[in-house]
Amino acid sequence: MFEVYGTPGVDIYISPSVERDRECADNRRWPFGKGLEIIVVMNSPSNDLNDSHVQISYHSSREPLPLAYAMLFLTCVDISLDCDLNCEGRQNMSFVDKRQWVWGPGGYGAILLVNCDRDNLNCGDQDNYDQHVHCLQDLEDMSVMVLRTQGPAALFDDHRLVLHTSSDDAKRARVFHAYGPKDSCEDYRHVLGQDKVAYEVPRSYRDEERFLVEGLSFPDAGFTGLISFHVTLLDDSNKDFSEAPIFTDTVVFRVAPWVMTPSTLPPLEVYVCRVRNNTCFVDAVAELARKAGCKLTVCPQTENRNDRWIQDEMELGYVQAPHKTFPVVFDSPRNGELQDFPYKRILGPDFGYVTREPQDSPVSGLDSFGNLEVSPPVVANGKEYPLGRILIGGNLPGSSGHRVTQVVRDFLNAQRVQPPVELFVDWLAVGHVDEFLSFVPAPDGKGFRMLLASPGACFKLFQEKKRQGHGGALLFKGVISNEQVNTISINQVLSNENLISYNKFVQSCIDWNRKVLKRELGLMEQDIVDIPQLFRMERRKAVAFFPDLVNMLVLGKHLGIPKPFGPVINGRCCLEEKVRSLLEPLGLNCTFIDDFTPYHMLHGEVHCGTNVRRQPFSFKWWHMVP
Repeated sequence: MFEVYGTPGVDIYISPSVERDRECADNRRWPFGKGLEIIVVMNSPSNDLNDSHVQISYHSSREPLPLAYAMLFLTCVDISLDCDLNCEGRQNMSFVDKRQWVWGPGGYGAILLVNCDRDNLNCGDQDNYDQHVHCLQDLEDMSVMVLRTQGPAALFDDHRLVLHTSSDDAKRARVFHAYGPKDSCEDYRHVLGQDKVAYEVPRSYRDEERFLVEGLSFPDAGFTGLISFHVTLLDDSNKDFSEAPIFTDTVVFRVAPWVMTPSTLPPLEVYVCRVRNNTCFVDAVAELARKAGCKLTVCPQTENRNDRWIQDEMELGYVQAPHKTFPVVFDSPRNGELQDFPYKRILGPDFGYVTREPQDSPVSGLDSFGNLEVSPPVVANGKEYPLGRILIGGNLPGSSGHRVTQVVRDFLNAQRVQPPVELFVDWLAVGHVDEFLSFVPAPDGKGFRMLLASPGACFKLFQEKKRQGHGGALLFKGVISNEQVNTISINQVLSNENLISYNKFVQSCIDWNRKVLKRELGLMEQDIVDIPQLFRMERRKAVAFFPDLVNMLVLGKHLGIPKPFGPVINGRCCLEEKVRSLLEPLGLNCTFIDDFTPYHMLHGEVHCGTNVRRQPFSFKWWHMVP
């Protein structure tokens, strides 16, 4: 038999439990059993080395005194690597495993922002390209990681604490040690990341060591977004052997994804380019921004060099963690004359920048970001998409047409929170999804309507007007242009067999996309509004016959719609009247902007020539289940 005692603060358990011998005179004694274990638990860190112990005495029923003693001396050290696990509303933290990252409203896990802004304008690079802290504001973009150590300082005479990560994770995150008074940039030392995979924590014997962590890259092909950091206690007391690891604690971060904002979210800032012949257009956009309460940013001609397609150059989204949210511009690989604008003029304090450019393949028109949109929140096939779904244009499944370049598709897919849907745009000359669809807010239903360009709806409207005796009403009357624009009557449109035949083909292409959108976004017919629109063929591809009405600027309830110059009946454009009748009952205000000469004649419209930064979603991305 044996007896076991522990000093105060040491709990002892016998496992598995065994029945005591009924003839045992002392019920503190336990009989030996095969597989018996003594479990020792210390409740608090030690003050000194070996200041606690467990004593075991061995007994025989035939001997009054113990046969022998065994003594286990104990030193308890509490070491933990901690960070904000984002356990919103979680009552019991004891069930949280820092080594896991769990999605959903009941999930948890640390979050890391890619520090892709430039808080110090005197620095040439983005903050995630620099191994230094150049201003204290930069620290606000980082996540805090704390190493807590409790125990006797003498233990570290022959033990070491090492903070470490893998070589792959070191390429994707950087760690700074806050080792000084923390009121100066010099008090933050780069200790992990890039070429540094391990860092021996100095023996300062402080209870807490504070570290700041920044993300260096977004989730992408080959990178799920998860990054692990570890702290290991090493025993190097025996100089004849290599160090022995005693204990390791681990924490896992997830890099926050880049999130797109749909046109149904409230606008904050409108961007437009001033070029040679668009003064009236810029003025009209400025007035719409004023009505919507938005900031207006005009890119001057000296910077855009007459490249007016600011929608194609960039997409505006954001990144978010519990402690910080800031906008991030995604620079497209199109690289026109506006290619420097996102980096030189938008990147700055609390405004990040990211781009993806193919190294071994040419870009096409599909890689312009008029071909990159996102839906409002939807539910489809029993799955919720609280941040909507990204929409990109490509070819028909199985065909050999163009697609968005692989590096952009990899990036969008890797963000996970807005799974992309690929639509068919190869029938369009420009090839962008914004040529045939857009989204506007609505007070009922799903909270929005999807607008689709519809040749069928346009022919139906024109046939109705012809029956009413207005077949002679002219399109394009009143267009002011340096080039001659020939008018055409409703009767001429309805008798043009080639135009009618071609628009039947266009309608079939849009209907194919309609089915995909209904399936992938969970839409019903009542969620879709057909906007009258005709197309004509140019080099075997489709371009808008008159200014493309769905290619609009959406600023809350204020819509900037291309002025179609449709047939004027009783002093009013019948196309404008039809659009008003469809959208104004939704509480929307329609403003028709003349973009004919500076945009439409160059195969673009209002949406192509503007861009909008919007409020982030109120829904937090980490609450969703991808």
